[in-house]
Amino acid sequence: MQTLKTYYCRQTWMRNAKRAAAAKRLAILFALLACAYVSVAAPPAISTVDPHRYLDDIKALTTPAMEGRGAGSKGLTRAAHLIEKRYKSLGLEPAGTNSYFQPFTVITGARLKGKNDFAVLTGNQKRELKPKQDFVPFSFSASGSAHAPLVFAGYGASADEFHYDDYAGIDVKDKIVVVLRYEPPSFGVKGGNHGMTQHSQLVTKAINARNHGAKALVLVNGKLGDGEEDLLTRFGSVSGPEDAGIILLQVKNAVAEGWLKGAGKSLAELQEQINASSKPASFALPENQTAALTVSIETTRATVNNVLAYLPGKTDEYVIIGAHYDHLGRGNFDSLAPSQIGQIHPGADDNASGTAGVLELARVLAPQKGQLRRGILFASFAGEELGLLGSAAWAKEPTRPLEKAVAMLNMDMIGRIKDQKVYIGGVGTGSTLKAAVEQAQKEEKSGFKIEYSPGGYSSSDHTSFVAKKIPVLFFFSGLHADYHKPSDTWEKINPESAARLLEVVAATGEQLADADERPAFIVVAEDKPAGGSGGGGYGPYFGSIPDFGQVETGVRFSDVKPGSPAAKAGLKAGDILVQFGDKPIKNLYDFTDALRRSKVGDVVEVKVLRDGQPVTAPVKLEQRK
Repeated sequence: MQTLKTYYCRQTWMRNAKRAAAAKRLAILFALLACAYVSVAAPPAISTVDPHRYLDDIKALTTPAMEGRGAGSKGLTRAAHLIEKRYKSLGLEPAGTNSYFQPFTVITGARLKGKNDFAVLTGNQKRELKPKQDFVPFSFSASGSAHAPLVFAGYGASADEFHYDDYAGIDVKDKIVVVLRYEPPSFGVKGGNHGMTQHSQLVTKAINARNHGAKALVLVNGKLGDGEEDLLTRFGSVSGPEDAGIILLQVKNAVAEGWLKGAGKSLAELQEQINASSKPASFALPENQTAALTVSIETTRATVNNVLAYLPGKTDEYVIIGAHYDHLGRGNFDSLAPSQIGQIHPGADDNASGTAGVLELARVLAPQKGQLRRGILFASFAGEELGLLGSAAWAKEPTRPLEKAVAMLNMDMIGRIKDQKVYIGGVGTGSTLKAAVEQAQKEEKSGFKIEYSPGGYSSSDHTSFVAKKIPVLFFFSGLHADYHKPSDTWEKINPESAARLLEVVAATGEQLADADERPAFIVVAEDKPAGGSGGGGYGPYFGSIPDFGQVETGVRFSDVKPGSPAAKAGLKAGDILVQFGDKPIKNLYDFTDALRRSKVGDVVEVKVLRDGQPVTAPVKLEQRK
């Protein structure tokens, strides 16, 4: 649409064109000069957020061709190219390591490869089990072989809080342990929640068996409900570490019944005995009965891309506006609709809503190229659903100087604002952040009821920047019943409310980009969390922030919360935890398990690797609040 200034210049030119030839040339010259002057002096036209464009982008990101934007899928690649094309069309500069892309590698899962055998030897007799029919390995099993005697170890639980230990009085070192699924029903009752505790989880059973010296763990379903079939778990449908450090398989009840029959036992009777008495019933199977098994698993990896574009300012400082564009693909273990695993999880709110927000803000702000004091880096991250991997990859190897980043604004699930309520986190991490948001809220007259939180740690990409001492803001519209389900579809997005929030984000970003002074980073001493970081949010409070990027062994800390037990013990960002008391720590699951087994007030001797050198420190665990 032409501006009034353009219209005025055009009319002036036409009137002057009707004058005498001698005066005409001079008049036209002055008129054109006046038009040129007005045109140069006019500020770039700044459009407003368009809810229709915003919703169209969400639709495009959630079509079946995007395949739920799962890591390693063609759909995620298509989404990356959609974002790249948009950035190019807006004239934004490429800001990756490969034009607009910053590639990095992620673990996407595992697959069975090579030899996977299971045989039971009783005396001179050998029974070969059929894969996928009689047995199946779990995806986070170690690869390897074992030939050893069998030991039945109840539910495979060691629960000091319930005075129960299936491993008490039996020797399982270098043996193959057979355990039941779930846990004694008394655990839930004694725990006060009448539901399953952590001892029912397969990864907990695996770590416990490994820590007791077992070579392999074999799971059986045990008692079935009315109409329930004795099904083997689908490979890859249970979450766990890349390698649990022990061979893990499941066999059908009938297979285990055959083993127990030789000892004069019955699986159903043993389970009923344990359930009724809340006491273990573990025993070694006859010595003439052994199992020989081999598991071969290959970890699958994929190269994915952060998509990055830059809007230059007058200086080399910049503000980051970002969101993650990946989602769950077809679900697997991270789906909250287990019966619908295999269906596309479109992720309209999580996080096509944030991604579309970045694209719309890029469109709105692109005309300000070179006009703001600071530049703006538009960042679309992959790998968030796998553990903030994309933002962590960028923070580890930034494509622009990290010290020049003045703030990071993250949008994760902004599409379903309800009752005008919006959550904004991180306002305490920068000296001017809350004032900037409040001013933007006032200017835009959004009418939102904003719930602020000062801390910058949570399960989204801004956490990677807090760990680098960069102030952050986290914009979020709240969880809902469709979270991590196939039902998170574009029809449920509220584009008008999201557009109003994007106006607030844009105004906040402009303020931070054009302010005389950059916000000073502030360390927020947060309350001890009820969940989240610090060893998975379970057990007593420890206070570390795990780096979800893979290390060979141990848990790397991306940061340590100020005032936490870990900080008081002198632990630092970059330390790699390898020992927690008498428990070796190979991965985050080990750390979570060890923390769960500890008590508030325990003083635990931990060992970390710092710059490759071992450092030990006593950590006094505290209560979560």
